[in-house]
Amino acid sequence: MRTACRSALFYAYWSLMLTIIMVDLAAAENWPGFRGPTRQGISHETGIPVKWSTTSNIEWKTPIPGEGWSSPIVFDNYVFVTTATDAGASFRLLCLDRLTGSVLWDKEVLRQKPGHKSRQNSYASSTPVTDGQQVYVLAFDGSLAAVSMKGTVVWTNRDFPYYSEHGLAVSPIVYRDLLIVPFDGSSAGPDKYLGWQKPWGQAVVVALDKNTGKVRWKGRRGLSRIAHVTPQILTENGHDQLISSAGDAVQGFDLITGERIWTLSNPGEGVVPSVVIGDGLIFTTSGFGQPTIRAIRTGGKGDVTQTHIAWESPDDVPMIPSKLYVKPYLFSVTEAGVAKCLKAATGEVLWRERLAGRFSASPIWAEGRIYFLSERGRTTVVEAGPEFKVIAENEIEEKCCASPGVSQRHIFIRSENNLYCIVNSLKDLPKIEELKKPN
Repeated sequence: MRTACRSALFYAYWSLMLTIIMVDLAAAENWPGFRGPTRQGISHETGIPVKWSTTSNIEWKTPIPGEGWSSPIVFDNYVFVTTATDAGASFRLLCLDRLTGSVLWDKEVLRQKPGHKSRQNSYASSTPVTDGQQVYVLAFDGSLAAVSMKGTVVWTNRDFPYYSEHGLAVSPIVYRDLLIVPFDGSSAGPDKYLGWQKPWGQAVVVALDKNTGKVRWKGRRGLSRIAHVTPQILTENGHDQLISSAGDAVQGFDLITGERIWTLSNPGEGVVPSVVIGDGLIFTTSGFGQPTIRAIRTGGKGDVTQTHIAWESPDDVPMIPSKLYVKPYLFSVTEAGVAKCLKAATGEVLWRERLAGRFSASPIWAEGRIYFLSERGRTTVVEAGPEFKVIAENEIEEKCCASPGVSQRHIFIRSENNLYCIVNSLKDLPKIEELKKPN
């Protein structure tokens, strides 16, 4: 009798678990580009892992050849990541099975000429983006390509040869039938300071037809300097606008024509953190020289420098990791590990704490938690609230500069040599007594 009861309880438990899993999978999100579906580092999934180590909660670990600091992206049962082999000359795209980590294909998409870059950069730092039909990649030399989900190169575009004092690190985005990428480089000529230390007028924001690779429009910045900022889409009053930041400037562009709608002075060069938005504000950073965090009001036209800055702060400015906006807070971490929580509306500091290690990866948010991944492979998980509370500290003991991804209840972390898939263990899943509790 007891055995029968235990069996009935066991089957009831797993029936409930299967129902929960099926519901979760139905609501699962893809992570199709840099910083996820909203380009803001936000996951809306549940059941995301909180604790792991080199010996626990690792679903799979797959070696990735070559070098690259692009982030992994996920679409359905496929994980994509770029890398560069042959001393940087071979730019490659790999497709892995999300469930097993096995490499389904490894394709040389482009041959590129390795050139000057900063020590922290790689020859494959741009995160690819996908619409589920094709994967779009940006190589170190400015070449763009579309690759089918089976690994066939559909088109290439080499119309925008790229040089930068830092190398290339910006990631493209997809908007409807457009593939958009800013080219904020510097001069390859005799005056290497041009576009880097000296403003110039050569920077462009390019929109290609994602199906053909042909140029649809080019947006002109005017005077600006070097940057690696992945742009963002602002939706307001039923209209979409491209928000793009560079050295010395934050700007809004018309997504149909590429016309520049507004500009704001943002002094500094070498800007890396991507743009985040929320509740009528655009949150940006400026670069070297005059590092500042700025909150910019939306809705401007022309030069809005004197009219649309809501607040600004020169303190603890991240130069590489992007910020997180989670209403009503703005979270950030500097390369030296100074993490902060601000009131997004005013810039008021709610907490400021130092995390162990150095940071290049951008943090992510899931289920009310912030995940900060350090360069030495430690992920510090903290509560996403007005008080600093560490929930977990997890080590994989490898160098990590790429930002993690989240999809279908898994966290994907790229290290210097491997790609990790992290999952909750059975003991971390809800107990049957918890499942019975009323909501």
